[in-house]
Amino acid sequence: MDFKTSCLHLQEIFNIFMMKNTINKLILCGAVCCSVSFSLYAQKKVSTEQPWSVRVAKSEMTRCPEAWQLDFVKTPSWGYCHGVVLQACLNVYDAYGDRKMFEYAETFCDRMIDEEGNIISYRPADLNLDKINSGKILFRIYEQTKKEKYRKAMDRLRAQLTVQPRTTEGGFWHKLRYTNQMWLDGIYMASPFYAEYTFRNNRPEDYQDVIRQFTVVAKHTYDPKTGLYRHAWDEKKTQQWADKQTGQSAHTWGRAMGWFAMALVDALEFIPKHEAGRDSMMVILDNVAAQIKRWQDKKTGVWYQVIDRSGDEGNYLEATVSTMFVYTLYKAVRLGYIDSSYLEVADKGYEGIQKQFIKVDKDGVISITDCCAVAGLGGTPYRSGDYEYYIHEQVRENDPKAVGPFINVCLERERLHK
Repeated sequence: MDFKTSCLHLQEIFNIFMMKNTINKLILCGAVCCSVSFSLYAQKKVSTEQPWSVRVAKSEMTRCPEAWQLDFVKTPSWGYCHGVVLQACLNVYDAYGDRKMFEYAETFCDRMIDEEGNIISYRPADLNLDKINSGKILFRIYEQTKKEKYRKAMDRLRAQLTVQPRTTEGGFWHKLRYTNQMWLDGIYMASPFYAEYTFRNNRPEDYQDVIRQFTVVAKHTYDPKTGLYRHAWDEKKTQQWADKQTGQSAHTWGRAMGWFAMALVDALEFIPKHEAGRDSMMVILDNVAAQIKRWQDKKTGVWYQVIDRSGDEGNYLEATVSTMFVYTLYKAVRLGYIDSSYLEVADKGYEGIQKQFIKVDKDGVISITDCCAVAGLGGTPYRSGDYEYYIHEQVRENDPKAVGPFINVCLERERLHK
């Protein structure tokens, strides 16, 4: 595939910046009217005889009969959480061949993308890395359907990275409105997609840029006192949440480091072993794995919402970080990135997740408790990023940021413990 001819031209992107939302509204109306109901795939009962990965995926499909309903949304939108869960469903499809898993994801993509590759609710002008993440599901959808609209949509998302604002060292800003800031969240949102696009489209000149995203953010979020990585970094040190000396945010929010951990193992899979700088990513992953082990709660086997304040009053054991960390360890061991001794940590974490967060109802539907709904920095109203802020954000059940990783946890465990 020729990137230069298939991607949006730079000028087109800036033209889009000036457009209103009229086109997206029309696409949305058409998509809603033409959508095929997915009620056939909603099940009242989930068999306990199936592998756990299948059971968790089918439980989420029962709660959300149509994939656009993921993340508690009321109208179809292109959000990063859709990619988190649907990527996991596609992984289960690859492992077990249940066609409904693929159809669940493909129907979402068909609804959200028109024939020209325009994506409902995606506004290139926002230069928001969060919007890139769901592009990962398009690789396999396009591979099997060969619908050109999916290729065009992938190219549009990749084109955003061409004009994404950067720090002076080349790290992507998290969003246009978050000036001069790199967040650990953003590494997950864009870099695995960037790595896979580079691999699938034979663009070896881009691998160095993929690697750069990890090394720059690790350098500037690393906390030598704890060995952990802080949530974010403001290069200009102007944000209220930023330390005036380092530019770092105040704490290691569990899920932010979970995003970073998953991004490492997901991106490394597509970066050739001989690529210069890949070893730097491996060093970072080694430290991430070591810190996951070090900060694991000895009693329960899971992890706290604010890791550098583990065990402190008001802090709580949180499901999204725990599922993300266990997935990272299982996959990293399977691919030979870290020592197999980490399986003990992962197994303890898996058992802890089962005891601490998992509920199964009378119909076999699996729920995950104690999920932090959302946390961020800055914005309106302003999020300070202090300890009190993180421990008082909303907690809910079945957040897709726990469901998706837990599907992958179960699948990785099933692969390793055959």
